[in-house]
Amino acid sequence: MSAPAGDREIPLDNAKEEISGPVCTGESSRHDSAVCAGSSEIKSRAVVKYCAAPPPTSYALLQEQTDLKLPPANWLRENPQLGSAGTTILGSSSKSKPFSSFGMAYEFIDCIGDDVDVVSDSENIKKLLKIPYSKSHVSMAVHRVGRTLLLDDLDIQELFMKSSQTGDWTWLKEFYQRLIDQKWQRKKKSKEHWYQKAILSKFLYYSINGDGAAEPVPVNPDREEEKESEAEEFSSSWPTAFTSTASDTEESDAPKQVQESFSMDSMFALDQVTSAPKEQHLAMLFNEGENSQGLRNDFVRNIMWTFEDIHMLVGSNMPIFGGGRYPAVSLRLRDNNKPINILTGIDYWLDNLMCNVPELVMCFHVNGIVQKYEMIKTEDIPHLENSTFSTRVVKDIAQNILSFLKSNCTKEGHTYWLFKASGSDIVKLYDLTTLCEEAEEEKCQNPFTLPVAVLLYRVASNMMLKASQNRKHYGTIRTLLLNCVKLLDEERHPQIIASAHYMLSELFQLDEPPEEDGEESIRAGGSEDSYSDEDREEEEEELTEDSDENVSYRSCCSPQDDSKAVAVIRSVVELAVPEKYKSTHQIRPSSVFPVSLDKEEKCRHVLSCVLKGLKAVDVTIKKESDLPAADPNTPIPLKYEDRNAIGACAAEQGLSLLLERAMAWQADQKLPTRSGMIPGSWQHRMKLQLFLKASKAYYVLSDAATKLQKYGRALRYIKLSLQCYDAYCSVSGTLHPQVLQFHSQCLSLCGDIHLMLAQNGNNRAAYLEEYSYQTKEDQEILHSLQRESSCQAFNMATDLATDPEYQLFVSSKCYEAAYELLFSEALKDQDSDQLAQVLKRLGNIRNEMGVYFMNQAAAMQTEKEVKKSVSGAEQEMWKKSFSYFEKGMKDFEAIEDSTNSALLLCNTGRLMRICAQAHCTLSADQSRGEFSPEEALYYNKAIHYYLRARKCLASRENHSAVWDSVNWELSTTYFTLATLLQDYAPLSRKAQEQIEREVTDAMMKSLKYCDLQTESARQPLYQYRAATIHHRLASMYHSCFRNQVGDEHLRKQHRSLAELHYSKAVCLFLSLTDAPCELLRTLLERVAFAEFTMAGQSSSTAKLKSLTGALEIMTETRSAFLMIHKELLEEQIELSEPAESSDSPEAAGGSPSGLNLQEVMKLIGVFEPSFSFLLLQVIKLMTTMKRKPSNKDEELLKTFKNVYSKLLRAEKNAPLLSRIELHIELLQQLKTQTGSGDTGAHS
Repeated sequence: MSAPAGDREIPLDNAKEEISGPVCTGESSRHDSAVCAGSSEIKSRAVVKYCAAPPPTSYALLQEQTDLKLPPANWLRENPQLGSAGTTILGSSSKSKPFSSFGMAYEFIDCIGDDVDVVSDSENIKKLLKIPYSKSHVSMAVHRVGRTLLLDDLDIQELFMKSSQTGDWTWLKEFYQRLIDQKWQRKKKSKEHWYQKAILSKFLYYSINGDGAAEPVPVNPDREEEKESEAEEFSSSWPTAFTSTASDTEESDAPKQVQESFSMDSMFALDQVTSAPKEQHLAMLFNEGENSQGLRNDFVRNIMWTFEDIHMLVGSNMPIFGGGRYPAVSLRLRDNNKPINILTGIDYWLDNLMCNVPELVMCFHVNGIVQKYEMIKTEDIPHLENSTFSTRVVKDIAQNILSFLKSNCTKEGHTYWLFKASGSDIVKLYDLTTLCEEAEEEKCQNPFTLPVAVLLYRVASNMMLKASQNRKHYGTIRTLLLNCVKLLDEERHPQIIASAHYMLSELFQLDEPPEEDGEESIRAGGSEDSYSDEDREEEEEELTEDSDENVSYRSCCSPQDDSKAVAVIRSVVELAVPEKYKSTHQIRPSSVFPVSLDKEEKCRHVLSCVLKGLKAVDVTIKKESDLPAADPNTPIPLKYEDRNAIGACAAEQGLSLLLERAMAWQADQKLPTRSGMIPGSWQHRMKLQLFLKASKAYYVLSDAATKLQKYGRALRYIKLSLQCYDAYCSVSGTLHPQVLQFHSQCLSLCGDIHLMLAQNGNNRAAYLEEYSYQTKEDQEILHSLQRESSCQAFNMATDLATDPEYQLFVSSKCYEAAYELLFSEALKDQDSDQLAQVLKRLGNIRNEMGVYFMNQAAAMQTEKEVKKSVSGAEQEMWKKSFSYFEKGMKDFEAIEDSTNSALLLCNTGRLMRICAQAHCTLSADQSRGEFSPEEALYYNKAIHYYLRARKCLASRENHSAVWDSVNWELSTTYFTLATLLQDYAPLSRKAQEQIEREVTDAMMKSLKYCDLQTESARQPLYQYRAATIHHRLASMYHSCFRNQVGDEHLRKQHRSLAELHYSKAVCLFLSLTDAPCELLRTLLERVAFAEFTMAGQSSSTAKLKSLTGALEIMTETRSAFLMIHKELLEEQIELSEPAESSDSPEAAGGSPSGLNLQEVMKLIGVFEPSFSFLLLQVIKLMTTMKRKPSNKDEELLKTFKNVYSKLLRAEKNAPLLSRIELHIELLQQLKTQTGSGDTGAHS
């Protein structure tokens, strides 16, 4: 019959208090079953996690007068019904093995996720719960894993017997003799003891029903004595397997299967957290053959028992039979002459509760002769005569003991000793690990050290496999691993230590902030023991009289003993008091995971773990392996010096090295590595993971330093990251796509750093200092890397150069290598996001290099003392710049990045303008010659690229800043072209009219791209540009009007166009507050235009009208003079301040305010005679007019004469400010008298 998977729970009717027995399957089957027992006093629930016994069969009811001294025919033969209780009742499993709980813990490692408080043999649980009732000694080892306590029997007598042979635990023996019992001796079992065990064993075999039943047979008394002596000889002994160094795979003689099991356990670190190992039986590592008492789970059944609020994983070997009213009963053999006492009752009751047995069948005998049977319900056991006890008190005892232990056994990895001497009421708890450390003995002298460490490791690795779902357990995992490492010797157990350090490094997530660890801690379980009545019999005897066997435990504890104890229970009576001891086991400050927002600190934790892991691995490889001697035929690579001479060649070789490392061989490596590691060994797989982890940590450090603008430090970290990757490639036979992708990220970041170094050349000294610094940890990691690789493959990419050109070149090569990687066959199916990012960086670095060479060409042009023809060096710079711009545009077009494509087109346009400027012709006297065809060609090319950029953007909505920039550059190019055509007209090649048309066309196109409507920072510039264009066009038409002869229609057209553009220019200059000179010049030119128009007139009336109009234009110059006056006053105030006077010397021809004083003086020199001439001509015309003047005319004439008089009497050498104030005053008088409006609209 097979049980369904999962826990089966059968609810009880508390009124009837019926309990169903466990349902078991065949031998070695594993299943869960559950039964609840309830009453008014206690709550109990049990789940069978494992059962090796067959379904219970009915027991055989022995006839009265059956002689149990006679052995049955099947005695001591293996029987699944009895399990180890039958075959080993006289053997080595008759007492608790010292590591029974560990066997169960390894078997049920997943129980850590449940609320398991205690893992132990059922016999140990019973012994603890009987402490207040028993005078018997108690000696147990206690270990803590999370919130779980592992309890094991600690046979001090057996331990000391072993220590006299092996030399182990001598410190504990001395401590015991000094503080507890000065005269100890080994207790010997009496013949009565072996007699009782023998008849119990025979009774159980007699009780087997069916084919296994047997009749009594005559037995040779001598043979029985021989068996009893054998039983004594093979009684429980302390295992010595735990001092083995089988973990050292290169020196161990352990069986092959032991090494295989070890390898399987280490798979966690090799496959990372993503894949769980199929087996994790690390306990097999410590077996020493068939007869070793290794860490196995030898219990017939393992039960998850919940007693009130205490969750226990217990192991039991109690035989269970069928029969009676229930499908399961337990059989007990009792001497009819000895009544059942409290200890016996508690023992029977707890056994039945733990094993879900609802009924007890008791067989009474006298001197081995069966007398009668009696059936007792489990719930009736506490009420038996002479054995009455309170289940509530037992519950209180359990809760108090658990609270006491959890409050005081606080250190994971420590071995605690719970001890109560025979006949004493005092219970003491010692920390044996601390005592051992004080004794200055090695860790391995504590036999519990290795099993505890392995358990901590396995619990942590099991939790780690589940940690991806919930990272709140990271603090607990970290505590387990740190305690595991603390317990182990690196030379004896390097693989566990290396794997533990790797797991510690995995806890620190480098790509996202860690979550805070929760309050919950972990639990684990395990046990290994046999069914025995020995201790119970001893306790029963102690109730009546002291046993001779226990005399060695009886002593009065000296007061000085208390100072060594961690905690003391002064009287066992306290354990029966409800809530006497309150547990603090919920508080686990040591398991809080260190949450750090600082990436550098987090990475340093990772690198520290990686270094310790590498050291553990290196210990097991070649002890004598120093770095190989240098090959005399191989040149030592030098740092970069003359980049211009050897840069290109070296860089190309460097790029090929980058790709060679990236496109490593895909076949599995067979030959040993540089250090002698065998591919496929645990050392090989562990180093792969550690190298990759270190590389990622250094990458994160480099990225963080880059964001902090610490580019020297960033380059140092990325160099270490790439050296780790180089070592990884040296020992790896296959590079997975994820690793190649990560390598691409490293190269991309390296390119970023070199670009930043090139752009921040002013801080080179600080960057060099950052780059040269190295911590001791980094040096040790690098030393470990150099055991496997020369770490020279990426030197070209990670050396700190001082030449910006070379830095840009290296940056571009890093990006190219990253692109080649992502575009390779191995990564062609991967996500394209990273490819787009690399293409964007590649386009950017090509733009930077294009700009660099463009600026170099511009610098060459500026430095030339005498402008000759274009040099070959300049042309070479243009070609390089243009080539990089073209490549960059292709990169951005590949990812459809229109904005950056427009920027590169804009930069190409700028390059064309620089080319145009270089082709400027000079005449013999070094003056500027005519506008050349080459200049026109390059300016038109620039316009072509700007128009492409504008088309690329499509509209301003796509990117307003770039759109405005392109428009400005396009307007500027048209304006420059028109200005050069106008100022340096190529009259030798073109007609005047053609040049005028080209100038007008270019000016109007420049004006078209001046955005006067949109409010932006560039709007004043646009207004100034537009005003200048109108002014230049007006000047051109003014000139044409003056020089035009014959065609009167064309003259009128030029006159009207000149008037129009002068008017628009004046309007725009008036809207600006920082262009008074331009406004003044435009108005004066307009006055001159009016004067020239008047000169061609013969009528006095027409002349007077023209002169009056010119004076009205002249009055508008007042606005320009007011602005100049304001700036001069501000300048005067600044100069009068002492603090400013020394720091602001007036430049020649300039002023602190930016006003060009020479230009002002020049314009005033034009203004004064022009103003004087106009006034004089008006006065002459008005006085010589034939018609009688009106009153208004007389007033006007009087004003003109007054202004003219003041102007003539003005001091010619007066200060500039005074002269300007006079002009403002005179112009104001004219404006008031004439009432002229805004001449901006005057035509």
